[in-house]
Amino acid sequence: MRLFGNINRLWLRLTGSTTEFSLEIRIFHSLCLISILALAYNVPFNYLIGLPFVSLLSLLTLIIFSALYYLSRFRGSFKVTVTIFTVIGNLLFATNFIYNSGTYGPTDLLMGLCILLVLCVVPKNQQKFWIALNMIIIVGLHLVEYYHPAWVPNTYVNRSSRYLDLTSAYVVVVIVLYYTVTYFRRNYDYEKRSASDKANAIELQNHHITQQNQELARINSEKNKLMSIIAHDLRSPLSNIQNYLELVTEYELDTAERRMVEGDLLKVTRRTIDMLGKLLIWSKTQMDGVNVKLGYVNLRDALFNTVELEKAIALKKNISLIDEIDWDIRIVADIDMLQLVIRNLISNAIKFTPPGGQVSFKAKQIGGECWLIVRDNGIGMSAEKQAELFSLQAQSTFGTDNEKGVGLGLLLCKEFTEMQGGHIWVESSPDHGAAFFVSMPAGS
Repeated sequence: MRLFGNINRLWLRLTGSTTEFSLEIRIFHSLCLISILALAYNVPFNYLIGLPFVSLLSLLTLIIFSALYYLSRFRGSFKVTVTIFTVIGNLLFATNFIYNSGTYGPTDLLMGLCILLVLCVVPKNQQKFWIALNMIIIVGLHLVEYYHPAWVPNTYVNRSSRYLDLTSAYVVVVIVLYYTVTYFRRNYDYEKRSASDKANAIELQNHHITQQNQELARINSEKNKLMSIIAHDLRSPLSNIQNYLELVTEYELDTAERRMVEGDLLKVTRRTIDMLGKLLIWSKTQMDGVNVKLGYVNLRDALFNTVELEKAIALKKNISLIDEIDWDIRIVADIDMLQLVIRNLISNAIKFTPPGGQVSFKAKQIGGECWLIVRDNGIGMSAEKQAELFSLQAQSTFGTDNEKGVGLGLLLCKEFTEMQGGHIWVESSPDHGAAFFVSMPAGS
């Protein structure tokens, strides 16, 4: 097997690579090499069986074909060498017919092989011409031998030499045909594989282009969303702050009025800072990415202060925030990300729960997961709204006390939860509140 592999590599080097030459040129080089090998065999063989002139003719042909191979393979003169090769081949076979016993010799068989090989390399528009020329030469030589048999003498010294010559010619023809057909099939299979590989590469490239287009569409959508937030959601509260300050500056307000205005101003300022904070966090995740620092964290260390702060906020809206948590549960999380997720979920629950309502925060371990559940008895939401809740398509909604959001809080919750190896989902129906579930890997 190693020997055949070395021979195959040598043959490919002699005929030329696919990047250097077309299939027709490589076939011509193969034809030249096969002819050179066959003639190298015929030179001593014809001499040994008593045909010195035919042996000399074979030697002359060997030299000519070697020169033609060199000109095509190393000088790039393909078209000229093919024409010379075909013309000389026909002339030499015609001479061989006369000096190698005519129809008693193997020339007819070799001429048939010659036209087959010529058809493999000449341009398609020349094939009919070379077929006609080949037939004219053969028919003409047969007529010459028929009408002038003395012009085509029997050159075999004995009966056995003729049979050896015919047998040898037949073996050469079969071997050449075998290698020719094998070469064609191998190149056909190669071209077929190349075409299939190119088709697969094009399909893969189209897939990548489609993915890139989708990514560009997503980025463009995010850019539009960001511009919308900057143009509207931040501008509106800042305008309110300006209006409050102008009111305080231009008018003399009594203590009660001033306290009311200052209270409203404080609410607007807090909401604006909250929106700006979410906007900056989300923008940073899109531009720079986030460095997730996972580790074993205790719920008490991670969330106790966050829950207590949200209880104070809920109390101002006359909402009770109840926690039912085993604070000793350990989970695998990034503590800063986890705090942002839970703070956003509880804040949203408070936002969409009317005064006098209730928000609960529970944590329970289920197998290898810890479920953190924020549930409220607020206004709830439809299935259509749930479908777009964790995306940029989500529209910001006013809360029960006209709280204005930025539309990014739940998107941040989803992205941060998944970055920590968790999962988030919602269960809700209109007027029946909502429950947000966050599953995180439980710690050992």
